[in-house]
Amino acid sequence: MKYRKNRQGGDISLLGYGCMRFSRKGPGIDMEKAEKEIMRAYELGVNYYDTAYIYPGSEVAIGEIFEKNHIREKIQIATKLPQYLIANKDAIEKYFKEQCSRLRTNYIDYYLMHMLSDINAWEKLKKLGIEEWIAEKKASGEIKHIGFSFHGNTEMFIEILNAYDWDFCQIQYNYLDDVSQAGRKGLEAAGEKGIPVIIMEPLRGGKLVDLLPEKAKTLIAQDEKHRSAAELAFRWLWDQPQVTCVLSGMNSVEMVEENCRVASEAEAGEFTEKDFQLIDQIKASINERLKVGCTGCGYCMPCPKGVDIPSTFRCYNAMYMDNKGTGRQEFFRIVGMRKEPGLPSQCIECGKCESHCPQHINIRQELKNADKELNPFYYKIALAAARKFIYRK
Repeated sequence: MKYRKNRQGGDISLLGYGCMRFSRKGPGIDMEKAEKEIMRAYELGVNYYDTAYIYPGSEVAIGEIFEKNHIREKIQIATKLPQYLIANKDAIEKYFKEQCSRLRTNYIDYYLMHMLSDINAWEKLKKLGIEEWIAEKKASGEIKHIGFSFHGNTEMFIEILNAYDWDFCQIQYNYLDDVSQAGRKGLEAAGEKGIPVIIMEPLRGGKLVDLLPEKAKTLIAQDEKHRSAAELAFRWLWDQPQVTCVLSGMNSVEMVEENCRVASEAEAGEFTEKDFQLIDQIKASINERLKVGCTGCGYCMPCPKGVDIPSTFRCYNAMYMDNKGTGRQEFFRIVGMRKEPGLPSQCIECGKCESHCPQHINIRQELKNADKELNPFYYKIALAAARKFIYRK
């Protein structure tokens, strides 16, 4: 296993264990299977294990496995505060203590503000005293490193990145999301500040393996280096020195061993021009399914009415590249749940965006199409209820 460094010079394994997708047995996690997979990863050098309060059964499961095998002091736990459920400072402490109890530990190595997608969410936490609370926890040793996980657009990521002295951050990033979400620009901004970046969804939930079009599968089968779809995606990430750790939700010992093999070989800067050409060809074959030819360049922004045009089109495309549920969920979270939403229904058809679009997209019409498919009436009802709860005074 190779390692990259945190801000204090400590080792983080290139491959991290994403603990959201353990195999299930009956109503709960298959503990015997999960233990075998986790312990094999530990034996092969994985030292970073990522979970969250809202992952069903995950914190309890890994807490039990780490305690049973006496490895708590030899690994690093990352878990997340459900900031969207916080109404007062007492709730922050309540959730933290509950998480420590679940994880059978008295400290958390890497603690994240979960799913920050809007600077307003951080500002709300600040008003509740989160900065003072973090300082107390770090002083007592109960939290070693503080960070945030992010789903949103590049500009908002950079604003949150600059809003506090973070120890690390976590972003969705892969070769299809290089100009959306935090994107390469966000990754490089974190790198310039010396902030380690943890990568989630490197395979888009397995879709860059299981749902590739036949043309992409053929291109990969012809790769002279004989790399699998997953290996190519991982190596593309690790080629970038700003990437500290890549999370994988591994649910077989064979998957653990294969991913660890790749993580023991990968080097920053190893990709050749031919490798990048292969990735571009694979992306092109995937993008043939796009509904809107938006590259996420952002020239159409800012919209005078606040519509988040690139994110809306990215989610609209995800409905056809992945599935309808994926696109709608991302739209709900990224576009709809910001304090100042960027919904396509806010468009007044002024046409300013179209005059700047390099792809000459009929943005006004495509926003109508996207709104119809991304935000059906039952989503509108759910979104209104969720916003009322999250932004209650």
